[in-house]
Amino acid sequence: MLIAGVQKLTTLDYPGHLAAIVFTAGCNFRCGYCHNPHLVDPEQVKNSVKDLIPEEVFFNFLEKRKGLIDGVCITGGEPTIQPDLMEFALKIKKEGFLVKIDTNGTNVKVLEKLLENKAVDYFAMDIKTSPENYNIEVGLRCSSEEIKKSKEFIQNCGLPYEFRTTAMKEKHTPEIFEEIGRWLAGAESFYIQNFRNKVVLNKKYESYHGFSEKELALLKSIMDKYVKNCGIRT
Repeated sequence: MLIAGVQKLTTLDYPGHLAAIVFTAGCNFRCGYCHNPHLVDPEQVKNSVKDLIPEEVFFNFLEKRKGLIDGVCITGGEPTIQPDLMEFALKIKKEGFLVKIDTNGTNVKVLEKLLENKAVDYFAMDIKTSPENYNIEVGLRCSSEEIKKSKEFIQNCGLPYEFRTTAMKEKHTPEIFEEIGRWLAGAESFYIQNFRNKVVLNKKYESYHGFSEKELALLKSIMDKYVKNCGIRT
């Protein structure tokens, strides 16, 4: 596993649980507003290989966290492009921790195998925009059909899950949120994550903006029509 970083504790990323976060290196998207560019940009990833955290170091850390945290969030980058994700997740499970997988939804077969092998307890899928606009937003061509399949799988997998969208004023109009809402209709949980422009993959996004509290409340009111629970993360 290409472990580029570890956050020892989060109270927000795994709802209802205390958890650690593992950041994996590499991604198959190039979203310009990505706030982890060092995990996405190929050159930055290549330069950081020497600083990767060995698995044994991570599991030594995890051993010391028994009784202090409940689970581990595996994020990125994009975890599902890691060929040993299954083995890594099962090893965490064997140590007695819950596993949350963050994904962009491009590898539904990997998600299915994780569920089949009981290697995951919670899914979180990024919803970049409405389905019709994906190729505009993610920086590379992608299969919107694969994204749709992952959305359907997660929504019907039987595990706790969430969908979330990082919202930018210049990109995510109320009309776009209406389209997202119709697409996710009936979903259990959806979170609006307010965009921050301080660290981004593409510098042009430094001039983009998040929303005010009042504007976020409006977006939430749109999603409340479609999903069972909508929250705001600022």
